[in-house]
Amino acid sequence: MEIGWVHNQVQRQALVLFILLSMSGVGSDLGPYSVVEETERGSFVANLGKDLGLGLTELSTRRTRVIFPGDKEHLHLSTKTGDLLINEKLDREKLCGPTEPCVVHFQVLMEKPFEIVQAELKVKDINDHAPVFSERKMTLKIPENSPLGTAFPLSNAVDLDVGSNDVDNYKISSSSHFRVLTRRRSDGRKYPELVLDKELDREEELEISLTLIALDGGSPPRFGTAQVYIEVVDINDNAPEFEQLLYKQQIPENSPIGSMVVTVSARDLDSGVNGKISYTLFQPSEDISKTLEVNPVTGEIQLRKQLDFETVPYYEADIKVTDGGGLSGKCTLMLEVVDVNDNPPEVTLTTFTSPIPENSPEVVVAVFSVSDKDSGDNGKTICTIQDDLPFHLKPSVKNFYTLVTDKPLDREERAEYTIVITVSDLGSPRLQSQHQVTVRVSDVNDNAPAFSQRAYTLRVRENNSPGLALGSVRAWDADEGANAQLSYSLLPSPSPSASASTGRPQQPAPGALVSIDADSGQLFALRALDFEALQAFEFLVGATDRGSPALSSQARVRVLVLDANDNAPFVLHPLQNGSAPCTELLPRAAGAGYLVSKVVAVDGDAGQNAWLSFQLLKATEPGLFGVWAHSGEVRTARALSERDAPRHRLVVLVRDNGDPPLSASVTLHVLLVDGFSQPYLPLPAAPDAAARLTVYLVVALAAVSSLFLCSLLAFVAARLCRRAGRTEAAAGALAGPEGHFPGHLLDAGGAGTLSHSYQYEVCLTAGTRNSDSEFKFLKPTIPSVHAQGPGENIEENLTFGESPAFNFH
Repeated sequence: MEIGWVHNQVQRQALVLFILLSMSGVGSDLGPYSVVEETERGSFVANLGKDLGLGLTELSTRRTRVIFPGDKEHLHLSTKTGDLLINEKLDREKLCGPTEPCVVHFQVLMEKPFEIVQAELKVKDINDHAPVFSERKMTLKIPENSPLGTAFPLSNAVDLDVGSNDVDNYKISSSSHFRVLTRRRSDGRKYPELVLDKELDREEELEISLTLIALDGGSPPRFGTAQVYIEVVDINDNAPEFEQLLYKQQIPENSPIGSMVVTVSARDLDSGVNGKISYTLFQPSEDISKTLEVNPVTGEIQLRKQLDFETVPYYEADIKVTDGGGLSGKCTLMLEVVDVNDNPPEVTLTTFTSPIPENSPEVVVAVFSVSDKDSGDNGKTICTIQDDLPFHLKPSVKNFYTLVTDKPLDREERAEYTIVITVSDLGSPRLQSQHQVTVRVSDVNDNAPAFSQRAYTLRVRENNSPGLALGSVRAWDADEGANAQLSYSLLPSPSPSASASTGRPQQPAPGALVSIDADSGQLFALRALDFEALQAFEFLVGATDRGSPALSSQARVRVLVLDANDNAPFVLHPLQNGSAPCTELLPRAAGAGYLVSKVVAVDGDAGQNAWLSFQLLKATEPGLFGVWAHSGEVRTARALSERDAPRHRLVVLVRDNGDPPLSASVTLHVLLVDGFSQPYLPLPAAPDAAARLTVYLVVALAAVSSLFLCSLLAFVAARLCRRAGRTEAAAGALAGPEGHFPGHLLDAGGAGTLSHSYQYEVCLTAGTRNSDSEFKFLKPTIPSVHAQGPGENIEENLTFGESPAFNFH
């Protein structure tokens, strides 16, 4: 797996200052699209695919969608046609209120590759609201001496529509005394004023009733009405006047309810009832009536509800003062709401991808936007994430951010990340909000199985039962799921040519010896093993996962076959082949400890199972002979006498050191002779003719036999020269720390008085561990006889030639 460490210290914190722009200053890449409010759902707005220059297939593959602030779904994009359709009926008055034009900003998001396009939707107004008077009944007290042309302001009507559909003008029912004029405020609202055209005469007409009509500019126009009652009063010479016609005041938006806003003050020069004044809000809108209240006596203006700069940044209210005679005056309050940092930033998650595949380069994990309803520094934001994660934030268009990986992720290192997006503003005190996302890393098969050991060594005792569990191998995979599910198998053994090139003996195929459980890795023997035929064998096992593509690894298993004591000792000398028994000649002059013969035996087992001991089991005269327990040498236990029988039969037991021990026996025939091969022995003083004849016959027979034996040994030596390499390999096999036979000569020579010193060189061929093993004697040496001075032995070196092969079990 390759993990790129791109930076010395990766900057994982994105510090971006986001300044809230006014809606009028925000540009767009698409639109503005126009739609009339209250249009039916599913109506066509525009072909977005055509405007973006994308085909229908590309619209779908790039996962294009439309995003409105606040997770609204005013429009719907059909990826089948590329058309932008109305998703719900739009109410312009709810969307924009009195703001004109009504422009709704939205974004077109394309995920693959990531791209955001700004767009605008302009909602056109229809005349679906009639003007409504806040006061359906209005009462005016007008002095009878009021001069002509005096104007009396009336309450205005409110129309939720805008533009030409808003209140356009006012009318009154026919009257000879009054007419109505339509006036316009600084904020664009129109209000009516009642103008006196004819002098009033209280004695002639005490009250006048009029109907005030408000008409909007729609087609057809809608209207609303209110009743105006005019009471003609006696003369009141002085109208009350405010000290200021315009009051300007600022108030923080977090001011508590009941807070003092400002105190207005007016005076009236009249006295008595005509000089008594009271304060009221004049023609207040519904919002102002809910927000402000005026003390009618003191003129103190207080808050009735909590202010919110983000909803209404300023208020304009008219205050009316009226005296007891019905005269009135008016002033205006301009109240500016001061923003405080009372809104924490908000995070809106637009798109989120989890899990993400490991080893992938830069991946867009999430797209989100940040907003703050406050203004100024209170609306500037800083967006960060933890600095110990392999992710970073990238600012996108406007207030959008993308959460992107720094490097390819490794699920085996960490499978899950919890990312906390922290957004704080620059207000005082700072406010912040957090949004937590959890990103999971999906697995890719990028880890091969790993065995707990590169090489395993198992041991099993020979002659095991088929199906015996030998042991198990274990591997693990750092991946998960199917990528971590392992299957074990035996791998093919090296080719015969490869084995020959390494000098190793070819072994049976592993599949013929063992089997492996594919799920658990348990190894089983398929057949009984024979230590003498196969002391050890090796094979490869593989572990393969189930990923795509599958990954695998291998380990070497060496099975050591432990020896069991299943082979009895085999006697090499004297030979026991059913022919004439071997007869050892023993001179009667031999003393105690004379070497009569040496029993040579081997055992096909190894270790202590091949440690042999010798024991004299039977003898014609038990006290005459003894066998050395470890060397197999048969020696006389005492000096011979004339009374001893001329022939003796000895049975020697050869036993190994196994548990239980196995044994074999060999029979020796000993013939007592006088003067054989003993020229230094004193001859009889007067041998008779029969004794001399016997000696001659024996010497002649020995000479003929020696000549035949020399010829046979010469023939065998020629054959053995061609097989020298094979013999050396066999000798090396017997030279181990507990080998069956050392490669040196087994000395059977003379601590006794017999003049012959026998040396046997014993070795096994390379196939000695097979059931039909052969025992062969090495290269012969031509016997030589040389004379020595009186009192010295005549030494004869005999080396056995190739003997027949012997099978043992």
